[in-house]
Amino acid sequence: MGACVSDRLTACAIHLTEQGWVPDWVLRYGIRHLLSIRAAEACNKSLSKVLADKVAFVQSLRGMPVAVHTAEANEQHYEVPTEYYLMVLGKHLKYSSCLYKNPTDTLSEAEANMLALYCQRAELVDGQDILELGCGWGSFSLFAAAAFPNSKVTAVSNSRTQKEFIMGQAKQRGLGNIQVLTADMVNFQPPGTYDRIVSIEMFEHMKNYSELLRRCSTWLKSGGKLFVHIFVHKSMPYHFEVNGPSDWMSKWFFTGGTMPSLDLFLYFQEHLQLAGHWYVNGSHYSKTLEDWLVRHDRQRPGVLPVLAKAYGGDVNGWTWYNRWRMFYIACSELFRYNGGQEWGVGHYLFLKPSQSV
Repeated sequence: MGACVSDRLTACAIHLTEQGWVPDWVLRYGIRHLLSIRAAEACNKSLSKVLADKVAFVQSLRGMPVAVHTAEANEQHYEVPTEYYLMVLGKHLKYSSCLYKNPTDTLSEAEANMLALYCQRAELVDGQDILELGCGWGSFSLFAAAAFPNSKVTAVSNSRTQKEFIMGQAKQRGLGNIQVLTADMVNFQPPGTYDRIVSIEMFEHMKNYSELLRRCSTWLKSGGKLFVHIFVHKSMPYHFEVNGPSDWMSKWFFTGGTMPSLDLFLYFQEHLQLAGHWYVNGSHYSKTLEDWLVRHDRQRPGVLPVLAKAYGGDVNGWTWYNRWRMFYIACSELFRYNGGQEWGVGHYLFLKPSQSV
């Protein structure tokens, strides 16, 4: 009975928030409360229990498909009109965590900071063949193509609108060393092999990392490297699942997703060996999301008709305007929790050994 009442109250609160009736401070308070419950799950377990659960999680991933619910994930984020993201993101259209080196950094400067860090940590040099898996609106691929003019950059997206946008930008910028392939990662087969593979916030949509990394190893040249940027929890991996009204994020924005732990990929080194590992404090992602929220609100007169067209009318457009606000606020609170030390971003560099086949 108690759980039923709680679910009804949660559903009512979410409905009111989706209609814009709940103040932000109330929403943030409720989100922090839910995050404290999630964080306590790991803190209240013994170390042996945490490890046993993680090993079981790893084994379960090995038996899963490479990805699930890919069509839903694509619709939730990547087939939203590009006009929306042009209003909300920075000039590089980076739809992932940025890096604020200084308190005064603008969103566009923070985008460039993180893109430059990828190039450094992925050990990119001019003349390489580079493959980006899950390229979004081309922030990294366009950045790399400009920074390394003698390299060939191949970007992969499962979104037709993203391909059209990226190729249009490449033409405007005079970049002839970039191509975009439209493909579902479940069935993707590249046309060649590469010196570097880069993936930025795409692995969160995957499940069977053993098989995914095996495939990546076959796409790399001998001695090639894979660089991955992915958001993580410090110790506890989990699936995004819809088990009740409080699982709002899983339902509307991250169906079929995975929250890896910072060390999760260390369990999948059958084909590629870890050569570098870093943690980016979650406060950088929180700041990124707050900047998106400010732009979303500032551009409200332009955002509302775009969302109304995308989601089927003015009523749905208003609901989704508020859902996007909830998304930014919820994610910001997640990444700033515990000073950015609970949830953040993991960077990984994997090497294909010369003897690997």
